[in-house]
Amino acid sequence: MPNEPVVQLPEVEHRVVWDRFYAEFDFRPGMNPATWPAIKEPVNSVTWSLSSLDDDPADERLDRLVEVVEQALTVCVPPQDTLFALDWQHASFRFSPHFVGGSRQKSWPLSPYPDGDYYIFLSEDFLTGSFGHPWEGSLCLFGQDLLDVASTDIDGILGPPIRRSGVPAQHAITRSA
Repeated sequence: MPNEPVVQLPEVEHRVVWDRFYAEFDFRPGMNPATWPAIKEPVNSVTWSLSSLDDDPADERLDRLVEVVEQALTVCVPPQDTLFALDWQHASFRFSPHFVGGSRQKSWPLSPYPDGDYYIFLSEDFLTGSFGHPWEGSLCLFGQDLLDVASTDIDGILGPPIRRSGVPAQHAITRSA
């Protein structure tokens, strides 16, 4: 764990982490729906539409979504480990999820909800995390442990997924039936 629970990535590390993310996830940023999803969604992933939050005037479901994702990511990361919080075209961070978000603690450096830009949380090994797509209006969670912890609650907040392991949900159901 770093001395501080939230640390902005120095420029060199920022480039290394983003270069790795671009390569491993085949990241293709863009506003054109023909290019979505903007990443190659991992095998153990589920993606939900965020459109149900459009009818959430008091942001209760949004707040609950953020809480569920933050808690699930914290559960999936050992106390001594850190996560990356990547904000496309902006500062990115390394942080200790066990030491943020509580009373008298620093807040999480980003939200899982993509508020105008791509917001990404990644474990150090890049196997677990979330990818928020602002223009598609979607949230992808990946890593089986994270899905085991969060999927049921997120289904209750956002409704059924739109993709599983990068495959449209209706096709994924049809293929497995």
